[in-house]
Amino acid sequence: MQIEIRKFEAADIPKKVEWINNPENNQFLHYDLPLEVEKTQVWFSRVQDRTDRYDGVILADGVPCGTIGLLNIDMRNRKAEYYIAMGETSLKGKGVSTEATRQMLRYAFEELGLNRVYLYTETENIPAQRLFEKTGFVREGQIREDLFSRGRFVDRFVYGICRDDYVKAQA
Repeated sequence: MQIEIRKFEAADIPKKVEWINNPENNQFLHYDLPLEVEKTQVWFSRVQDRTDRYDGVILADGVPCGTIGLLNIDMRNRKAEYYIAMGETSLKGKGVSTEATRQMLRYAFEELGLNRVYLYTETENIPAQRLFEKTGFVREGQIREDLFSRGRFVDRFVYGICRDDYVKAQA
């Protein structure tokens, strides 16, 4: 399977809304659900030209199957926050997220010249933690009761990968 990442486009909005609204996908996502096409169009018009973020779409054999990106790109401190959400449930567990994550890290470290990529994940999101650890992220700590989601406070882990770790893993 050929995995690629391309920039998120307006035409991707209906698929993103479908993916995020799917209960098989949104257990650990923090959106005001249900996500709506109109609100997502407003969001896209606000963020599409920003330079402090990169929003992408994962393609598997040319077919859109998820979203991926970098938020809070901070060129002064050379760091950014990573995110990924696999939308097509039939492709989960097939290595798509692993390859897409590797490609996004390559973009972050080799093209943007970042020194650190970090992320947050709920402590209960074991599949995501496996993905992050498999691709070189290190669990750095836990933030207790970090978010109020679905009627309760949730704990989250902080993961990070630094440029030196990324380079060593490529050797």
